[in-house]
Amino acid sequence: MADATRLGAADGVAEVGIDPAALADNDLLRELTSLYRTRLDTLRHGPDAALSNHLRRTEALESEYLARHPGREVDPTRLTQDF
Repeated sequence: MADATRLGAADGVAEVGIDPAALADNDLLRELTSLYRTRLDTLRHGPDAALSNHLRRTEALESEYLARHPGREVDPTRLTQDF
């Protein structure tokens, strides 16, 4: 796994994490799984800074996943409406 780097320093926010582009596919999925597992607790009980960091990290990891898998298979039974 790649070394941790400080991201987001340009906007004055100290965000620690590995650049999603540097993660192997299995590490990217593991990071996403961890974020999803902690999401509700962070929303309900985390300080504003933790929630903000959680949102930024989730967006970065999900964007990287979608960039790697633009033609991912979408289960038509999961679609509830046209977007």
